[in-house]
Amino acid sequence: MAMKIRLSRGGSKKRPHYSIVAADSRYARDGRFIEKLGTYNPLLKKDDERRVQMNMERVQYWLGEGAQPTDRVARFLENAEVIAKRVRANPNKGTPGKAAQERQKEKAAKAEALKEAQTESQE
Repeated sequence: MAMKIRLSRGGSKKRPHYSIVAADSRYARDGRFIEKLGTYNPLLKKDDERRVQMNMERVQYWLGEGAQPTDRVARFLENAEVIAKRVRANPNKGTPGKAAQERQKEKAAKAEALKEAQTESQE
């Protein structure tokens, strides 16, 4: 059985509230789960201690049983220093698209032309 520690969504429309659960990876996201391990409320401020609450004893038990955390849950566990931090680098994700790069070039060219015009007028 492929176990996952993942989020299960609750709450109403535009007011999400998540449960951190241990579930078989074949179960639906909001469907069956084996055990509820904690909660996550994304509407609270990032420094609020109630934003992410987990039963660390049970989380470590499931990790010991071979459960794999999803990306979001892995970040919670990294912040709680339960698992080691992974290096994440996706250099292509942060680069602007073609149109944005062209706009940046045009803007740089205009700024250069304005700078040259100002130096000529001062001489």
